[in-house]
Amino acid sequence: MIPRSDTGKNLAEIVNERPFPEFEGWWELGSEFVRFMSSAIIKIWYDLLESEGDLQYVHDLVGKYLHLVYKRKPRPDLVSNFVSDNCPKVIHSGEFDALSYAFYRSVFEFLAETHEGDEAALVSERRNFTIRVGKLFFNSIYNHLQLNLPPDLRKQEEFNLLKYNLNRVGEFLLAQGYLRGHCEFTFSLDVKYNERRITQTSRDFLQNLIHKKIGYALYIMGYPVILPSAVYLYQLFGEAQHHSSRTIEELFERIGYKASEADDFNPSNYPSDRVVELWSISR
Repeated sequence: MIPRSDTGKNLAEIVNERPFPEFEGWWELGSEFVRFMSSAIIKIWYDLLESEGDLQYVHDLVGKYLHLVYKRKPRPDLVSNFVSDNCPKVIHSGEFDALSYAFYRSVFEFLAETHEGDEAALVSERRNFTIRVGKLFFNSIYNHLQLNLPPDLRKQEEFNLLKYNLNRVGEFLLAQGYLRGHCEFTFSLDVKYNERRITQTSRDFLQNLIHKKIGYALYIMGYPVILPSAVYLYQLFGEAQHHSSRTIEELFERIGYKASEADDFNPSNYPSDRVVELWSISR
């Protein structure tokens, strides 16, 4: 069975309507990013699928995806090397995009079979998979960068330390090639959302968090490497990988706060050089 989106379209039809020519020129990803992400994805993938984990199916998905999206053939050992503890030092952007698509799609399909008839559970479990991967990936970054997180968000110095840590994570993602353009997590915003205006300066954030119990932020990304597959997965399954977003969510959770992008965020709605997520943060 070929999964189709709510519009009745399959992957080939969606790719034809929403190609990404700006991603055709591949770039090399950093070895730390590849190693950390491989470890996180594969650990949670095997934990969830157990004996149902079929690497040949993943290999087939990678090959079909690379053919449709990039008009290229996969390296024969691409999937097996990504899975191994000795993940190769060199993986290019389009290869990781295809790997991420294939592993996440195989999970989303598996969950659809195991939660057939229970849409709420299916939505929750697909999201939970992305969260569990994000937790493990952040833990690797946390140790690698030796981050020093604030104990809370009630004082200006704690807020300054939060911003410093967010900047370090963003710099890592940029240096490692996950983002090719820019990365900004800002607490100053003036946006319209759900028929209301949300205006906040960086200076207002702490006061809003303390007195209104909620603060806001914008996460702005330039050319995230998985944007093509995120768009296609979202249109097929209503969920995408959100690799860096789930990473930042875990950063906030470790200091006692719930932070996430708006529930109706759709990556299809943004240009590659400026993907924008509206975030809410609460204790």
